[in-house]
Amino acid sequence: MSKPLGVYVHWPYCARICPYCDFNVYKNRPADAGAWTTALTRDLERYAERTQDRKLTSLYFGGGTPSLAPLPVIESVIETCDRLWGFEPQAEITLEANPTDAEQSRFEGFAGAGINRLSLGVQSLRDEALKFLGRDHDAAAAKRAIAAAQDAFSRVTFDLIYARPGQTLDDWRIELAEALSFGASHLSLYQLTIEPGTAFGFAVEKGRWAPAEDDLCADMFDAAQEMTAAAGLHAYEISNHAAPGQESRHNLVYWTYGDYVGVGPGAHGRLSETGARIAIETPLAPRDYLAGAPHEETALEPREAEMERLSMGLRLHKGVSFAETDAFFAEAGAYEKLDRLIGDGLLHWDGQMLCASADGRRILNRVLYELFG
Repeated sequence: MSKPLGVYVHWPYCARICPYCDFNVYKNRPADAGAWTTALTRDLERYAERTQDRKLTSLYFGGGTPSLAPLPVIESVIETCDRLWGFEPQAEITLEANPTDAEQSRFEGFAGAGINRLSLGVQSLRDEALKFLGRDHDAAAAKRAIAAAQDAFSRVTFDLIYARPGQTLDDWRIELAEALSFGASHLSLYQLTIEPGTAFGFAVEKGRWAPAEDDLCADMFDAAQEMTAAAGLHAYEISNHAAPGQESRHNLVYWTYGDYVGVGPGAHGRLSETGARIAIETPLAPRDYLAGAPHEETALEPREAEMERLSMGLRLHKGVSFAETDAFFAEAGAYEKLDRLIGDGLLHWDGQMLCASADGRRILNRVLYELFG
């Protein structure tokens, strides 16, 4: 049985670069729809030749802000994917969008093009927080966008960022309760992280403000698990909560270590070919990508691939399949690390599945560092 197959399309432009963002993004500019359609079609055709006789589980337009892309580009990609692969029944076609009024006006066009799931970058329902996060919408626009999205699309998800400076546990509970009241079938709840090289990274280095304390972050994480579960949105992944059957099919391709094609500037892909795991990265600069610059391909060593598989799978609540013969843990010393983490109550193994415990999920990055470091 072949792995599920998804396609990720990276649109690199944003109206504004958020201070916490470390993605491959650039200030928005007028886009030549024809040039982008040609470049994306070229790559999709190239990868279709390598993944013949397979249908797509998902197609995901991310970025950047893909809702800024010309509608003909979105339409062309969907039509090209259907022509080259075809879609599985109930395939998921997601577009990321921001809650600005200008983007809301395009929702019906996106739905008409074939988008069946919208992911809204709400980030907060508080005006002061949105200003701090560098967003170009306010709370009222966010609420209008959620309502408009739910009218236009059968599946809607939105993001929130918590553990912001000055935010208390009660603040978070009240904001999350308001978010849950909209009745979305999927929520992504992310702790604010400070990435090196970002505007927030420089601000923290200079002591302009400090991230939330670890204990408060843990309490906010626990509150999110409790409140989303009570609302019927189970935590199927560290940061993602969904009603039964509403999990992100595209992200599950990543977390279950399926195959995915990445097109657009700086997009990543993973393909399984002749027993090897192939890592692919496209050129970062839009100009180079449009010009057809070579993609970088690397055949991962078995140990690298196993580390990736376990790292991604441990993000899932159900964990990842694991046997004593798994390549990574055949190395001397690896079992001692695993035994220690199990003994500390951070991981659990039932002989078939390895998963993070509730305590382990709170500090999963540290657990992964200990396991693979």
